Amino acid sequence: MFPLRVTKRTNIAMRVLMFCAANAGRLVTKAEIAECCNASENHLAQVINQLGQLGFLHTQRGRNGGLSLGRPAEDIKIGDVFRVLEAPVPLAECFADVDNTCPLTEACRLRTALTDAVEAFYRSLDPITLDALICQNEALMNILNPGKGCAERDAALAV
Repeated sequence: MFPLRVTKRTNIAMRVLMFCAANAGRLVTKAEIAECCNASENHLAQVINQLGQLGFLHTQRGRNGGLSLGRPAEDIKIGDVFRVLEAPVPLAECFADVDNTCPLTEACRLRTALTDAVEAFYRSLDPITLDALICQNEALMNILNPGKGCAERDAALAV
């Protein structure tokens, strides 16, 4: 098994994106996502803000506000989401700009091997779209939007 550990931020971001994709055609609220996806509203607020800044989400403030996908689910590549959210987190000490105290960094081949492994991980996620994660996944749709499958979601988008 690959020892990569996805950060909590990326985990929550994927839940948010999947929830929005499953509920396309309407604005969803942070409270809805928190309840359905078992995430704190504080963590959600930070992640939603970042996803909005990156263009993955559209946020609308105010009494009738909420959020929706910033682009079609079929245009959101999972590799892109992981790259931008995981990139700031160093895989190992030698990848840290400030806290690197490893004396082997300049000559270490492990660093190159780890870089190659991480890029292979991201490349494996590149062909997967957000839409592919939810469509024809009735079990997931039943959790994220009970009673509505992708056909109903797509019909709502067409209106």
